[in-house]
Amino acid sequence: MQDGPAAWLARRISFGLLTLFLLSVVVFAGGQLLPGDVGRAILGPLADPRAVAALDRQLGADRPAVMQYLDWVLGILHGNLGQSLEFRAPVSPFILGALAHSLRLAAVALVMVVPLSIGAGVLAALRRGTLIDRVISLAGLSLTVIPEFVTSILVILLFGVWLRWLPISATWRAGTGLLGQLDHLILPAIPLVVVLFGYIARMARAGTVEALEADYTRTAILKGLSGAVVIRRHVLRNALLPTITVIAAQTSYLVGGLVVVESLFRYQGIGSLILAAAHARDFPMLEAGVLSVGAMTIAVTLLADALTAFLTPAPVPGEGG
Repeated sequence: MQDGPAAWLARRISFGLLTLFLLSVVVFAGGQLLPGDVGRAILGPLADPRAVAALDRQLGADRPAVMQYLDWVLGILHGNLGQSLEFRAPVSPFILGALAHSLRLAAVALVMVVPLSIGAGVLAALRRGTLIDRVISLAGLSLTVIPEFVTSILVILLFGVWLRWLPISATWRAGTGLLGQLDHLILPAIPLVVVLFGYIARMARAGTVEALEADYTRTAILKGLSGAVVIRRHVLRNALLPTITVIAAQTSYLVGGLVVVESLFRYQGIGSLILAAAHARDFPMLEAGVLSVGAMTIAVTLLADALTAFLTPAPVPGEGG
């Protein structure tokens, strides 16, 4: 007997919360293993040892690690992500601001790459074995292995320096409108499109090939449906199911894994914030940033699973019997 939607949702949320708990333990333990001292990182290498020790006591950095972790978790349960050790201010505004920036860049990249890669993958499947299929497959595989920093430097030189079509920096002035912000985000989004194109296109191609060879496609053709109707109603709907999972996984990467791109384009996203917090040994900022990315990853995965379940065709009575 299959679980109902409520039971399925409760089980997935429970797994997600367990994952966040384990992630918090790993992140906290990793932060404790970072070399250096919190007080020394804040006051500088020339600070008096007594001042460093006093600051450590003030910040609670000299307490046992277990006590620090429990206090942090209890604070999160009450809606408090903690105080930044470096800025002496609540962590939440920094996290929300950086996360909003990363989501904005991720949205631009997804709007560019999803239709392009799915269209290329479907076209390659429909022209399987032809020159078009080989070119798309080879291009996707080749682009996937190019590091982001190489692509970033190339697009900066081409579109920013030589052609001067787009601004090099992804940081815009205060009060810039939506179109102006988009103008700054197109250039850093291109390296992300290049990296993700191959993954999504290959998955879309594989799903389309599998759908074309399925029994329901043959049945639809035997019923006299036109090729366009078969592809639209039967092939594409089923071909997109595995592609949705890949897009969800890449969305998590777009939000939290863009340190190189954000650094090259001087973009203040969550990846740059986490890296800066690690360098400064700002544990509350570091842990809150990683947990935020983890929570978003779980939410996107849950949404993808729900969308996959919605798109999966219900079994037709009498089929398969």
